[in-house]
Amino acid sequence: MSDSDSRFAFPAALIGVAAVALLVAYVAVPAMGQHSQSMTARESALRGRATRMPLRERHFVFHTALRGPYPQGTEMAYFAMGCFWGAERHFWTQPGVVSTSVGYMGGYTPNANYEEVCTGNTGHTEIVQVVYDPARIRFGALLRVFWESHDPTQGMRQGGDVGTQYRSAIYTTTPAQLRAAQHSVGVYQAALTRERFGAITTEVRSAAQAGAFYFAEDYHQQYLAKNPNGYCGHGGTGVSCPIGLVSYEDTATPAPQ
Repeated sequence: MSDSDSRFAFPAALIGVAAVALLVAYVAVPAMGQHSQSMTARESALRGRATRMPLRERHFVFHTALRGPYPQGTEMAYFAMGCFWGAERHFWTQPGVVSTSVGYMGGYTPNANYEEVCTGNTGHTEIVQVVYDPARIRFGALLRVFWESHDPTQGMRQGGDVGTQYRSAIYTTTPAQLRAAQHSVGVYQAALTRERFGAITTEVRSAAQAGAFYFAEDYHQQYLAKNPNGYCGHGGTGVSCPIGLVSYEDTATPAPQ
């Protein structure tokens, strides 16, 4: 090595220390906040925007209006159970479900985009909006799909997907839905406890309390219909949801508001 090159030669020990420091920093600070497991406060949330997400008008599976209007007499509920790609497919395959869409809900940032939600600074969870005909499928049947299709004991994660945007939640739009969802927590908890699972961490509240649903980007909508071999990430616990769960069921007649 020439004298002119010696100014670029650093002791190996210093290089080693620097490498360790960089590694520690990388592990301690998750990229883009994707692994944040603490809910952001309203005052710390990203500001968002007034412009709603541009979307194609038609549902890729049902070929109906994605944003509605939906058929008269249908009801709506919201289910969050990890990555919304696989979650949405679980619901659009159910007879009596007339529309599904994925989006962001439960947080503070209006019209958030995917990158913003992944920072953990919107408060939103990835969620599926389910529109169904209560004369053809009961809400309890949708609850059964929900409970059996993910692990509701994992807190701010679902399998390898870690972050507040992957938390489990049910947001309801009628008093009957809310009562049934709350009842189902205790019923399914008993089944999970018998199989030595921990406590359910699912958030259950009305959609009015959770806040507005914001549609996700078009490429997320019906993702697994467009990409059949795409990532799903839903394995469930293997614990069946008891039939008795529907004993607190709503009927085909919507409950009074």
